Amino acid sequence: MSNGRLTAIETQLLLAAATAAPSLHNSQPWRFYVTGAVLDLLADPGRQLRRADPEGRALHVSCGAALLNLRVAAEHLGYSPKVRLLPVPSDPMLLARVTLGGRSERAGMTGAMYDAIPLRHTNRFPFEDRPVPHAVGTALIEAASVEGAELTLVTDATERERLTELVHLADLESDIDPSRAEEAAKWTGVDGDRLDGVPGYALGPIPRDPAAPVRDLRRGRPIPGREQRRFERAPTLGVLSTAHDDSEAWLRAGQALERVLLVGTVQGLAASFVNQPLEHTELRWLVRDPGRGIGYPQMVLRLGYGVPAPPTPRRPLDEVTTEPVSTELDSGD
Repeated sequence: MSNGRLTAIETQLLLAAATAAPSLHNSQPWRFYVTGAVLDLLADPGRQLRRADPEGRALHVSCGAALLNLRVAAEHLGYSPKVRLLPVPSDPMLLARVTLGGRSERAGMTGAMYDAIPLRHTNRFPFEDRPVPHAVGTALIEAASVEGAELTLVTDATERERLTELVHLADLESDIDPSRAEEAAKWTGVDGDRLDGVPGYALGPIPRDPAAPVRDLRRGRPIPGREQRRFERAPTLGVLSTAHDDSEAWLRAGQALERVLLVGTVQGLAASFVNQPLEHTELRWLVRDPGRGIGYPQMVLRLGYGVPAPPTPRRPLDEVTTEPVSTELDSGD
C-alpha cells in the first residue's frame, strides 16, 4: 500500500481472488468500488436469476463467497481486513465494506487457502465411490463454524435417500415451468465467447442413472456430444445452514460456503451443488434435518473425490468495477 492507497497490482490480486468465487450458473452477480484502502462489494441486480432466485438469496450467497476470497487474499498480502456487512441500511445493494489496515498476524490455513482459490472449480463430473474421511469432514464442519454457519454431512443412507428424493422432486417441478428452463438455458451450455455462464465443457456428462443425486444444468435441453456416465451411488452430501434467514445471514452463508470449499480443495476434495430443492419455497424447508429441525438451509453440496474439473470463465476486472482496474501483471505472477 502506498500513501494509504492500494497499488494497482494489489487491487488486481484482491479482485481476481474475489471474482474467482462460485455463483449460481456462474452469473457473477457482483461489482466492486475501490477507493484508497477501502473496497465496497455491491450486488449486481441485473445478474440475478429471477425465477431460480426471486428473493436474491443465492445472489447474496454468491457475493458472500466473493467476500471470503477477498478477505483471504487481503490476509495473504499482509493486511488485516475489517468487514462491515450491509454498512448503509438505505442502500441494500451495498453488501459489504472491507477496510484494509494494519498488518495481519494470522497464520495457519490462510496461505494454503489463498493458493486454493484458483484451483477451486465446481466439479459436475462423477466422483469415486469412496466416502469423505472423518478427519476431512471435521475440518469442513469447523470451516463453516468459523463463519457462523453449520455444515451437516449426510452419511446416513436413509437421510441421503430422503434428500435425493427432494432433489428429483425439485427437478420435476422445474420441468413443468418453461420460464425456469428458459432462464437456465440462457446461462448454461453457453458458447466459448461468453465470459459468464457455464460453458458446455464444464457441464459434465449426463447421469446414466436418473436416481443419482446430481444436478444436470441442461436437463431436458440436450447438447450434442454430451456423453452419459455413471455417477457415484452414495456421495457425501452436505447441508449448510444458518441460524437466521435474512440478507446478513445469506452473506455469512456465502463466506462459510467458500471457506468450506477452499478447505476441501486443500484436502483434495471435489464439490458441486445440488441446490434444486432450495429454489422451491415449499421444498426448501423439507431439506432441514427432521431429527433436529433447526437452522435455515442455504446450500446443499455433493462432496467426494474426482478428476480435476475445468474452470469456467470470468469477466475482466474492468467490467466488475465502477472504475477501470489495471489488468497488467508481471509475467512472474
